[in-house]
Amino acid sequence: MSRTDPRLFIVDAESPWQEGETVSLSAGQAHYLGKVMRLQPGDGVVLFNGRDGEWQATVEGLKKNQATVRVTSCLRPQQDTEGVELLFAPLKRDATELLIRMGTELGVTRFRPVLTARTNTHRLNLERLGLIAQEAAEQCERLDVPTLMPLEPLAAVLARWPVRRRLAVALERHGQGGPPAGCDALLIGPEGGFAEEEVQRLSRHEAIQSFSLGPRILRADTAACAALAQIGAANRQA
Repeated sequence: MSRTDPRLFIVDAESPWQEGETVSLSAGQAHYLGKVMRLQPGDGVVLFNGRDGEWQATVEGLKKNQATVRVTSCLRPQQDTEGVELLFAPLKRDATELLIRMGTELGVTRFRPVLTARTNTHRLNLERLGLIAQEAAEQCERLDVPTLMPLEPLAAVLARWPVRRRLAVALERHGQGGPPAGCDALLIGPEGGFAEEEVQRLSRHEAIQSFSLGPRILRADTAACAALAQIGAANRQA
């Protein structure tokens, strides 16, 4: 494997990969390899599919919207990312896309957008956000791509949230201390924070542990990334 080999996620529901197997790429991936990376038959690429680990492969055929590669050897066995689920109130488009990208790099296993009283958007392009998560996973060399759940009300999510799943919540002026180690999920509210009724509902939930990110009020995307980084550090030290 060369550090300059392009790295691609393959949506593959077929049988497990084996040495010598031929894999077809999407039209977008073919365009990327041929027109952007200027690869030729015989050049190397790295593939992963979230199931069979990471594989070295060689370009066999490359046309405008078609490409095939042959997998040659397994570089790393499959290992799922150790991280947390991120519940977040959707932000403006650019901020939401940045959150998905950075969250993927910081180890989020599942994104769950939730509607809160102060959520400023009620529509998400899940297909585009999924592609952003995929590109971030390719770039940061994780072996899986986080899943993206459909948007639903926060109250509905909390109503069925299991008590045994520890949910850390960043609450401005309410939480104390930093993010807890060992939590299963993280909830970040909207710009403007949670409404008082939501704060009360969160405070009563047995699975929830609130925390603070310090004396300054952070933008929601900044808060999410700061909390994810702190949780990751705490979990590594635990």
